Amino acid sequence: KFPLHWLIVGTRVAAMASLDGSKLTLYHCETARSFRVLWTLHELGIKDYRLVTMPFPPRFTAPGYTKINMLGTIPFFVDGETKMTESCGIPMYLVERFGPTSMRVNPNEPDYGAYLNWITHADATLTFPQTVFLRFVLQEAKKGLQEAGVAYAKWFIARLRMLDQTLSDGREYLCAGRFTIADICLSFALLLCVSLGLDQKYGPLQPQTKAYLERLKARPAFAAAVAEEQASGVAWNEGKSKL
Repeated sequence: KFPLHWLIVGTRVAAMASLDGSKLTLYHCETARSFRVLWTLHELGIKDYRLVTMPFPPRFTAPGYTKINMLGTIPFFVDGETKMTESCGIPMYLVERFGPTSMRVNPNEPDYGAYLNWITHADATLTFPQTVFLRFVLQEAKKGLQEAGVAYAKWFIARLRMLDQTLSDGREYLCAGRFTIADICLSFALLLCVSLGLDQKYGPLQPQTKAYLERLKARPAFAAAVAEEQASGVAWNEGKSKL
């Protein structure tokens, strides 16, 4: 049998090793979907990962990026031989890879199904229509497809009804009575909505939904992620950060 203090020290060392992010690289753009991944890294306390924050869209602004990620999209996440491109899939990977963590809902918990549903709902239902607005109203207005973009913006606001109803019971977080990566994935869609002004043009957000977003933005890890992405963006602009 090993002395108790050996076991305690060994547990601490193992925990520190498990949070070693030195093999991780996240290719990112400010205020983009990849923020879900950066926020998750901060919430988990992962250290020493590499963050590359490029101007958007990186397939045009960062020569050579498509040789790293053939899609030219962000996020692009590397962990050794593992390479991932989906902003909701990567947080799921991280909580498994660097757990155990309360940010993960286990299969034996009653809200496991809701947890998975909110994670996928966040991008497939709530983020996608906003990207149509972003592309055809703001980025490529000359193509004459603004009407489609506006229609999808209104469609997004209408699809908030499930979130609005869920939060109407006064809960702080989406599922399992605690903060999880489902909240990270879902709240990015709300952040994007506000940044695009959709809440002002086609909203407003319901009071409980607006309060939910403000509650999440008040988390220290959220603020730390915002600060890091801004500093990383400056480093790119100054030539101190490379692909």
